[in-house]
Amino acid sequence: MIFDTKPAIVGHRGYGTGSPGGFRENSVESFLAAARSGIPWVELDARRSRDGELVLWHDPVTPAGQPVISLTADELAAAGIVRLAQVLTALPASVSVDIDVKTVIEDATDPQPQRTHALIARALREFRETRQFLVSSFDPSLPVYLADRKAETGDVALGWITEDNYPASHAVSGAANLGLNALCVHTGTLRTYPRRVLDFAHRAGLEVMAWSPEPGEALQLGRYGIDAVCVNDIPGAQAALKPLYPARENPAGAHLRAGR
Repeated sequence: MIFDTKPAIVGHRGYGTGSPGGFRENSVESFLAAARSGIPWVELDARRSRDGELVLWHDPVTPAGQPVISLTADELAAAGIVRLAQVLTALPASVSVDIDVKTVIEDATDPQPQRTHALIARALREFRETRQFLVSSFDPSLPVYLADRKAETGDVALGWITEDNYPASHAVSGAANLGLNALCVHTGTLRTYPRRVLDFAHRAGLEVMAWSPEPGEALQLGRYGIDAVCVNDIPGAQAALKPLYPARENPAGAHLRAGR
């Protein structure tokens, strides 16, 4: 099982996309703010720099319009883009991490050790057993690559992310036949036959996370049986989902109080 309390609340890019609460997405401060809110999971965007380090940034270019892969990690740090290792070191071990891996076109031709796939495997080896991880990507070759290296990286949960216009039926079949553990779908693809989609996913052994529903939609998906919601409004999602949790639990996840 990936997600203990269901539906688990996952902080999208930390405390949310943009700068909610004044915390810029994919920054150390944003992830620490999410941790303080009590949620059990955060999601972050990892991509490679020119010198082969993993940094956290959603878009392929910096705010100044420069390709991330054209700059070194130090140059990116000067622009406020942090390294993955910084966040994993700063974040409490009680908070689990979904790494959304952003591969690049250079991964098609660069030597294998330089590709994003190899860098992620190296990071997982370094931080093995420090916390629970889910590694997911729009590039289905990434989780498949990691599935062959679990002896090195540990028993990391692996998922496939699909776009907002990708049919959920194809996504469930694809993730199941790739041998993955999770499917991460845009909330819009669950507006048609959500119960059927989730039923087939669960029968196939998949857990399903939706990104990024508003609080009311998160509640509806929770009633349908979604396993996790990756949200931008953490307080709103906590309030909306509260009726779905036993009275003894906090929608943020009782694991924090129990010290798990």
